[in-house]
Amino acid sequence: MNKQELFDELAQYRVIPVIAIDDVQAAVPMADALIEGGLPVAEITFRTAAAGEVMATLKRERPNLILGAGTILSIENLRLANQCGAQFGVAPGFNPKIVEEAGQLNMPFIPGVATPSDIETAMGFGLKVLKFFPAGALGGDKMVKALSGPYAHMGVQFVPTGGVNLQNLESYLSLPTVAMVGGTWIAKKDAIAGGKWDQIRENCRQVCSLVAQIRKCDS
Repeated sequence: MNKQELFDELAQYRVIPVIAIDDVQAAVPMADALIEGGLPVAEITFRTAAAGEVMATLKRERPNLILGAGTILSIENLRLANQCGAQFGVAPGFNPKIVEEAGQLNMPFIPGVATPSDIETAMGFGLKVLKFFPAGALGGDKMVKALSGPYAHMGVQFVPTGGVNLQNLESYLSLPTVAMVGGTWIAKKDAIAGGKWDQIRENCRQVCSLVAQIRKCDS
């Protein structure tokens, strides 16, 4: 699957569960909850020491899961994610060295942006799918709409993350320049630690239901 095919598939789901997980043993049941809920995507963040092992486990045990790596803050993070089977990488900010390394690894990469200058820097590297972070603190969907003005015609697509939830999801997804969002509420750390798989499944189902409604309204 090439970069565009991967982004197109992610955009079909519209929401990427952003996950911090401490326990490798919880990785497979967590993935099963996502898959059974209709959202077979996981961005495993490098906010825990278990991230690499979790990714390797998921790649081996649940190869049908679309697997990403998040909070990539170093080239070492990126290389480990690639070695462990992550299909794409995500960062909270824009680090040119990491972006260049992702290109060398042929790994689809979504860097973080917060300003017009960030967006133009990313465009200069040939990147047009950009994480808008922290979305809520930076003005939410209104800020995304404002930033879209000068860049939409250039094909820039945003992935707002941070402060996105079921209540404001529709306002983000209704914007033409929002390809998808990052959702930290779908599989929270405490829910995973507590084995609340039914709750995670239900969160996924709610997302899928809302996405289907939005798609129906747009058609």
